[in-house]
Amino acid sequence: MSTVSETTPAPPAPLLAFWRDFSRNRGALAGLLFILLVVFCAVFAPIVAPHAADTQYRDNFLTAPPWAGGDDWRFLLGTDDVGRDILSRIMWGSQLSLFIGAIVVTLSLGVGVLLGLVAGFSRGLLDQFIMRLMDVLMAIPSLLLAVAIVAVLGPSLTNAMIAIAIVVLPHYVRLTRATVIGELAKDYVTASRIAGAGILRMMMIVVLPNCLAPLIVQATLGFSSAILDAAALGFLGLGAQPPTPEWGTMLADAKKFVQSGHWWVVTFPGLAILLTVLAFNLLGDGLRDALDPKLKER
Repeated sequence: MSTVSETTPAPPAPLLAFWRDFSRNRGALAGLLFILLVVFCAVFAPIVAPHAADTQYRDNFLTAPPWAGGDDWRFLLGTDDVGRDILSRIMWGSQLSLFIGAIVVTLSLGVGVLLGLVAGFSRGLLDQFIMRLMDVLMAIPSLLLAVAIVAVLGPSLTNAMIAIAIVVLPHYVRLTRATVIGELAKDYVTASRIAGAGILRMMMIVVLPNCLAPLIVQATLGFSSAILDAAALGFLGLGAQPPTPEWGTMLADAKKFVQSGHWWVVTFPGLAILLTVLAFNLLGDGLRDALDPKLKER
């Protein structure tokens, strides 16, 4: 009698499985490619930017792009009202926009996760205090709250980043607390308690790693919100100050040309904000689909 040995194929590596699920979303791939392009421009702006961000060409005020009636191919996206190259300023501005997003997400994510863990584990008066404070912050419109904070601290890029981090903080706190409460009801947490794990070990080593998937998605979406809010504050004159090449500040400087024939001064900084925010939102949706096991089963 012959026996047939059945071999079970080995499951794919976690990273390969994640990439397989992520790459099914074409929108997320497009968002990732655009974000990589923005990162490339930000990192290599001194090399790839045609001109310095603040260099003024006084013979080329409001020069149109050469493919739209202009006569100077040095300025592929035209120049602004003081002769600065718009393409170069957008490339240099990508550095600032990504820096703002990274700082805001780092601050809000770090503080939000800590407060969410404390609230989820305490489940008492401390929990109520933290969550009611977050409810108060969420009850105020985000842009209005950011404007109020910057008005108190003073208009500057640093204060704008602090204000945006405070505005988005409740989202991380609430998400972390909800995820922690769900994890505390599982058997592995009970086993860790029986084994004598301390509260800090329970928070940081046992529970927190199992809460990372939704936090990664929220951080990606928060990146786009930070860039958009920073641009809004810059447009209002409360964020980065001229002549800093920040996209919102560029829009604020160009708003007087909205109804004029110099459309390129307004259009391209606005497109940079629009496409970057859209790319991060698409990336966040793809990460959510790839990391959420419930969506994988559909």
